[in-house]
Amino acid sequence: MDYYKPIDKSSDAAVIVCPGGSYHHLGMFHEGKDVALWLCSKGISAFVLKYRVSGNGWAHPAMLEDIQRAIQIVRQNAAQYGINPNKIGAAGFSAGGHLVLMAAEFYEQDELKKLGVNAEVSLAPNFIVPVYPVVSMQDDIAHVRSRKSLLRNDLSQERKDMLSLELHADKIKCPVFLIANKDDRTVDYRNSVRMADAMAKAGVDNVFILGEKGDHGFGMGNNNFVHTTKWNDNLLLPWLRENGFAR
Repeated sequence: MDYYKPIDKSSDAAVIVCPGGSYHHLGMFHEGKDVALWLCSKGISAFVLKYRVSGNGWAHPAMLEDIQRAIQIVRQNAAQYGINPNKIGAAGFSAGGHLVLMAAEFYEQDELKKLGVNAEVSLAPNFIVPVYPVVSMQDDIAHVRSRKSLLRNDLSQERKDMLSLELHADKIKCPVFLIANKDDRTVDYRNSVRMADAMAKAGVDNVFILGEKGDHGFGMGNNNFVHTTKWNDNLLLPWLRENGFAR
């Protein structure tokens, strides 16, 4: 992880940032560094997670192991970072959005224990921010490259169901901020619609923002969607404040 410490630390929350990249590579700038710098500008500590990807030969559950380890490290060292251990969130973009949803749904599935690591703290994030996320592994709307990176050649229905996160929304116990656009040309926006519908049915505390235009991959980079909507300042920041994670 890369740690970004705010100059003016007005919040005791922290966010683990998970860039996208189809679980194949990582978009470390517009979905990593730029996000961390924005969080720091709002007084929030940030950690950009370089989780393992298929481009380096990894598949599930390596990615889940990595985010659980990240949550463990930040939570166990919260005092050192000046962070409230009960205010540790995760923001993920595209495949990274799938990863933060996995973190929220599968926190009781302790992957670290299987590696001989005794976590000693909860592995659950306190809030998550999936942005144009990959959600489903089902054939009709799956992002094929992410699915292939995650599952390799084991595309049994059981495996697809296991990692189709709309099927496990009832496991989420934290607030969720979800955003996507209908004109997304990379990840079918119905991924987010199904996730939002499943969260509503399960009674999960969530906000779902579905725009008409904005496509995919805007992150917090220097692009038209960010400039025109200021989605991070105008939509995400008020939500963080409302939930006590920003001031």
